[in-house]
Amino acid sequence: MSFLNELFGSSRNKEDNQKFWHRMESVHDLEGAIEVSYRQKVVIFKHSTRCFISKTVLHRFENEVENTDKGAAYYLLDLLAHRELSNKMAEVFGVEHQSPQLIVVENGKAVSNASHEAISIEII
Repeated sequence: MSFLNELFGSSRNKEDNQKFWHRMESVHDLEGAIEVSYRQKVVIFKHSTRCFISKTVLHRFENEVENTDKGAAYYLLDLLAHRELSNKMAEVFGVEHQSPQLIVVENGKAVSNASHEAISIEII
């Protein structure tokens, strides 16, 4: 069971990791994140809940964030539930849609982004 917990994460680790996420579910949430970006970096993780690759990348990224000072605001977007919001982000930030995808926002603008295996705390 230890191997499976390592691969997929135990429910306790999942709960601990989710403490830093703000859920992004509406245009209002996106607008709020953009406002926050004028005070601190905003990190948006676009996640496909049915994709094994996205789950794996999200889990690895959460572990990286847990080992940092968390000097940014972290937002999580469920792409399957909120695809229109993802499309709006592509329009607002001028970043082509990918899944999974990480977008870093400062002063209302996307300053970096990555997808798939390129997603890492290093791009923040």
